Amino acid sequence: MKTLWKLTKEAARYKGLYIIAILSTFGLTAVNLAAPKLLSSMTGIVGAGVDDTAMITIKRLALALLGLYLLRVLFRFLSNYLAHRAAWYLVGELRSRLYNKLQRLDLGFFHDKQTGDLMSRVVNDTRDFELLYAHMIPDMLTNIVTFVGVLAILLTINLRLALITCAPIPLILISGVIFAKVVRPFFRKSQKVMGELNAQLQDSLSGLHEIQAFGQEAYEGERVRKKSMDQVVAMLRALRASAIFHPSVEFLSSFGTVLVVFFGGYLAYSNRLSVEDIVAFVLYLSLFYAPVSGLANLLENLQQSLAGAERVTIILDTPSAIENEKDAVDLKDVKGAIEFENVSFHYDNKIPVLKNISFSCKPGMMVALVGPTGVGKTTATQLISRFYDPVEGRILVDGHDIKHVTLESLRHNISPVLQDTFLFNGSIAENIGYARPDATREEIENAAKAANIHEDILNMPEGYETQVGERGLRLSGGQKQRVAIARAILRNSPIIILDEATASVDVSTERQIQAAISEIAGKRTIVAIAHRLSTIMNADLILVVHEGEIVERGTHAELMEKQGYYYRMQLAAQ
Repeated sequence: MKTLWKLTKEAARYKGLYIIAILSTFGLTAVNLAAPKLLSSMTGIVGAGVDDTAMITIKRLALALLGLYLLRVLFRFLSNYLAHRAAWYLVGELRSRLYNKLQRLDLGFFHDKQTGDLMSRVVNDTRDFELLYAHMIPDMLTNIVTFVGVLAILLTINLRLALITCAPIPLILISGVIFAKVVRPFFRKSQKVMGELNAQLQDSLSGLHEIQAFGQEAYEGERVRKKSMDQVVAMLRALRASAIFHPSVEFLSSFGTVLVVFFGGYLAYSNRLSVEDIVAFVLYLSLFYAPVSGLANLLENLQQSLAGAERVTIILDTPSAIENEKDAVDLKDVKGAIEFENVSFHYDNKIPVLKNISFSCKPGMMVALVGPTGVGKTTATQLISRFYDPVEGRILVDGHDIKHVTLESLRHNISPVLQDTFLFNGSIAENIGYARPDATREEIENAAKAANIHEDILNMPEGYETQVGERGLRLSGGQKQRVAIARAILRNSPIIILDEATASVDVSTERQIQAAISEIAGKRTIVAIAHRLSTIMNADLILVVHEGEIVERGTHAELMEKQGYYYRMQLAAQ
């Protein structure tokens, strides 16, 4: 019921369309209830003998019946189309809202999540809302109104026969409750496995080069087949329960018809029921059991919809660990000063990553973090952008605790260049301009020149309009890195984070990137992570990180003179 209530609140914004659709549904039901009455009246007139007066009445009834059928067309159109219109708008809004929610969640949320499963929730599970609001709710309202209306009419025709007609209903309701409890776990499992299948496909297609290189096509094909068959098995279990439930409901409904035929015939035989009433009763009988029989489909669709809705609402209800505080202020006129005060951090596994880190960086300085892989260097830079919050201590930008400033203004003043450079599937110009959508072509080209990628771009067949492919597949590692640096330069942020910016390039390209870094050094605050120590030899402050702690700090010359960790790293790099 909680899920249903949440879904109802989501759909409330389209209440105008739903109100018209519901009123049309009621109108359609009224037409369906009135038509058998006209037909039974016509039967009574014909049974009593047809004369001129009776013929005039029959013509009027026929015209009235025609009018009812035309109204039925109108009401059915309004009911179906407006319900579908509202439902698909809701699906579109929910997909957008779910995606925006995912964008706002902290990075920790994604540590144990698969991209394909999240995609399945956004695309597949939200689609079940259309089934719920365009089909189930209108059908449920129609069935309830029809059932109540027909029951009222049957009671006026013959009380005893109407009560006999209701005899199978308690059994149908009990079987429906049992069915709902049995089938929902199967649909929930099916939705979950579908998400896992999407995740497997996304993972396999992203790693297709590696799959082919290592000859693992058969292995990956078997993994996809297994996930696919798991989803098939889960769905077949649900369908097996449905295959038992549906015929059972049909049998119980048919049994009710048998009871009516038998007792109705007996009442007619004993002259306690007229032929006109028997005809009316039989005509209404199909309307009476149709909603009851439809209960089977409604329950099946409801369980499937709720299974998808639960997966959607789990995401929507997930709180983000990183959010703006109520009194957060915007960072303005940022100069680029950064200060770590006794910062410690660990992930959910509680294993310390950073331990009591402290350093300060004045505007325009270049601070370099060096050390072995896995000692917390990247984590430290992610804390500056507040992708995570420290467990202890605080981080300040221009003297402001970053917890007390808005995320938007903080990140607007920081431009990252990551080791795993991500480029969108578009042109080079679009990827550089992503940092500033309003940038002119001249500004984009100037940023490319500063990043030493301009000449490479001009040598490409389509220049700045060259398509980079998914994740920049058509560019070399060095080209991708320099496009990312150009993107960071174009944003003109006072703080630039370089995370292994030269990790994937050759010596020649490294020199070009070093030249690009030198171009912005002194103008922006730079926090750089590097394994290639030649990249950061000119840094104003070098921090040597070992097992989450700063074990040495100073300039290149000072650290070489100490002949400690940094000195040994330099010797090993030669």
